[in-house]
Amino acid sequence: MSNINELIARLNNFAEERDWNQFHSPKNLSMALAVEAAELLEQFQWLTEAQSEALDKDKLNQVEEELADVFLYLLRLSDVLGIDLLVAANNKLKKNGEKYPASQVRGSSKKYNEY
Repeated sequence: MSNINELIARLNNFAEERDWNQFHSPKNLSMALAVEAAELLEQFQWLTEAQSEALDKDKLNQVEEELADVFLYLLRLSDVLGIDLLVAANNKLKKNGEKYPASQVRGSSKKYNEY
């Protein structure tokens, strides 16, 4: 196990050892992130709700790998842009709490401007 900063350092080292920094522009990383997110979606394509909640071991392993790919590209992109994801996520969660007060949206899937 490693913390997020150690993982980012390992990602940086991984890219540097392969001379991939030249390819890791925000544009390229964001596109790679979208591709990996699509590969995650593909794992659930055509499944019913019940099937998506009861994945067999092989399918769950495939989902795990795609989630890891998404996470790694997200970390790499945020690092290249100098964004602390933990700070950004906490700020966004606070903002969402203000946009979606539990007392007003509990049990509803409506967007904040629809309630």
